[in-house]
Amino acid sequence: MLNEVPGMKVLLLDAETTPIISNVMTQSSLLSHETYLVDRIDNRNRDRMRHLKCICFLRPTSETLQLLVEELRDPRYGDYYLSEVDEHEAVSEVQEYFADYCAINPDFYSLNLSLPLYGDSLNTWDGKTLQRTVEGVLAILLSLKKKPLIRYEKMSVMAKRLATEIKDHIQQESQLFYYRKTDTPPILLILDRRNDPVTPLLSQWTYQAMVHELLGIHNGRVDLSDVPDIRPELKEIVLSQDTDPFYKKNMDLNLGDLGANIKSYVEEYQSKTKSKVGIESIADMKRFMEEYPEFRKISGNVSKHVTLVSELSRLVEKENLLEVSELEQSLACYEQHASDLKNLQRLIASSKVSDNSKIRLVLLYSLRYEKSPSNSITSLIDELHRHGVSQQKISLIASMIQFAGTDIRQDDLFSNESFLARGKNAIIKGLKGVENVYTQHSPHLRQTIELLLKCKLKETSYPFIEGGTKDRPQDIIIFMVGGATYEEARYVAQVNSTTPGVRIVLGGTTVHNSQRFQLTGATGTRPTRFGGGGSGGMKDEMFNTNK
Repeated sequence: MLNEVPGMKVLLLDAETTPIISNVMTQSSLLSHETYLVDRIDNRNRDRMRHLKCICFLRPTSETLQLLVEELRDPRYGDYYLSEVDEHEAVSEVQEYFADYCAINPDFYSLNLSLPLYGDSLNTWDGKTLQRTVEGVLAILLSLKKKPLIRYEKMSVMAKRLATEIKDHIQQESQLFYYRKTDTPPILLILDRRNDPVTPLLSQWTYQAMVHELLGIHNGRVDLSDVPDIRPELKEIVLSQDTDPFYKKNMDLNLGDLGANIKSYVEEYQSKTKSKVGIESIADMKRFMEEYPEFRKISGNVSKHVTLVSELSRLVEKENLLEVSELEQSLACYEQHASDLKNLQRLIASSKVSDNSKIRLVLLYSLRYEKSPSNSITSLIDELHRHGVSQQKISLIASMIQFAGTDIRQDDLFSNESFLARGKNAIIKGLKGVENVYTQHSPHLRQTIELLLKCKLKETSYPFIEGGTKDRPQDIIIFMVGGATYEEARYVAQVNSTTPGVRIVLGGTTVHNSQRFQLTGATGTRPTRFGGGGSGGMKDEMFNTNK
């Protein structure tokens, strides 16, 4: 888009295309394409710069098109590369780009939906959201140049509706999808978050997932303004694989390995200052950064990661997350009701455990033991009341059962349906080492992908919307109705890096952390705040649309 328009130019965006671009372009990369200004079409106070060409990258909504009409009636720039209602004959070119999604990782995307997901019930789409989702998934297919066979979770009415709509649009836009046939047809697999409510409820221990869980990642930014004694330049930081080699290398490492690499990173830069200060802990690193301002000048990226890991460590200790996560993993991976209940009652009574963690643990307990005749869900709710947890939060327990209880889920999420499965869980638990206690869980998506790659994913459970194939797929596009997680994205990245000839892309309506999922899971609405994150334009090395 930028290469096709030579010379000095401005990039004019709207509310939805701003995060799409800001996830993949930095200010310096825009400048390298002679793009000297980025602004919003709804900004009424833009200066007149007729010497600049204008690229308008806009979603064609009624609101945006009206703003464009007003723009072209009184052009602020020279040539415009877009649309109709061109009273001043300023438009030079019209093009359609398929980018109705945010690219988060090379194999992970999100539609970043802020619209309500559900209509009249948990089985019906909100009309506007369905249309936006269809457009987003079609954009994924067109940008990847794939005309896929479509499969979906049979028990999900919403997955089937989406699959049907996408099939119909592909047929209507057959010229756009006229690609050379491949020996093995690509697969679009449409899944439903309700089939696995456990994965987004768990604490995370790998860097990218942990940052989103405890602080929130929003369009590549992390809001640290609430961190105690934070320096002004670190109140909002950018996490980008393209501009940050350390982040790219370490984003999937667990906190322990990450700490060791952070130490090496600091020591590498410390040698440049010829400092002899001993560094043995995250706290030592942070203190070193604060006491040597001349070091900060040459190591902004090191300072950013030291600050981030230091805050993660502080939150882990403050919220007693090691103990909480150990019980979470037990509830997610094994059936041992007596000890789970005893530990859960103890943590509910603990003043060191946050109300959010207590609710999350009871949610996991309820999802696992919902059908057990000896479950103590009612008594646990009474204990939550007794220890001061609000009724609003406690009501999430019934909502989650209604949203994704045993009767709703298609697959055997906890492997409880057969004696052999329960026996296998016991064996696995015996083989697990203490070092893996916080990362034992594998998302249900793993089992689904493994069966798909082995050509064993049953058509009775995951039917084709039309046609079919017995071939092992090479290109797989996965879309999760109701949102995906960084834990699932990490697994997809592992498969892509270890399985030659297989290319998987994962995405969803949004990217969950546990607090967002609790607040939005059963209602499909968007919380006003979660996980410490915020919203707004990019800054630091990512472009700021207000400048």
